[in-house]
Amino acid sequence: MWIVKLGGSLAHDARVVLWLAMLAELGGGRVTIVPGGGTFADAVRASQRHWHFADLPAHNMAVLAMAQTAHLFHALEPRLTLAPDEAGIRRALHAGHPALWLPFGVLRDAPDLLTSWDVTSDSLALWLARVLNAERLILVKGCAVPAGSTFAELATLGVLDARFDAWSRDAPFPIEVVECDAMEHVRDALLGRCAYRPPVALARVVASRSSGQGSVRPRRKPAA
Repeated sequence: MWIVKLGGSLAHDARVVLWLAMLAELGGGRVTIVPGGGTFADAVRASQRHWHFADLPAHNMAVLAMAQTAHLFHALEPRLTLAPDEAGIRRALHAGHPALWLPFGVLRDAPDLLTSWDVTSDSLALWLARVLNAERLILVKGCAVPAGSTFAELATLGVLDARFDAWSRDAPFPIEVVECDAMEHVRDALLGRCAYRPPVALARVVASRSSGQGSVRPRRKPAA
């Protein structure tokens, strides 16, 4: 199974329609899409700055922002199957459909490792990839991804969130961060035409997987 996270900023990019169509066509039974929060999450940040409420409700509002993006993606590409939890994702994939995650399972009643702006949809995609024992995680960005960057460097640039680098260090699957223009190379990889080495900027895990230092395995929440 591949997890493909489509950045929320792509919700206003015409290329997202091409990505969704490609994943709907080729991802049946194999691909789960994680939506970013995009402008919906930006509205949560603006509201928190104005009202100064705690990170726990902000986290839950941001999760619902991701769900709004999921519904937008589904409206643009109805061949995707909305799935609210692990069981729903596995049912969709077993039926031969690509899954589109509604992240209600990461709503929280009390603060934990997820309820911070250090954790955005990037780290939640990594969390889901661990829960589902994914083969690969691909993060698709609407911004530039400088070639050869580490995850820590991408966090400094604001491309990834602050928690992603530490959480990725013992990941048992490859992780790529690619620009939106990498779609044809992802398509070829899904078709098995080539090893996945897109000639656009990407980043890979560079920390030692054996040491596990600084890594945190996000708590698994049972399916509702």
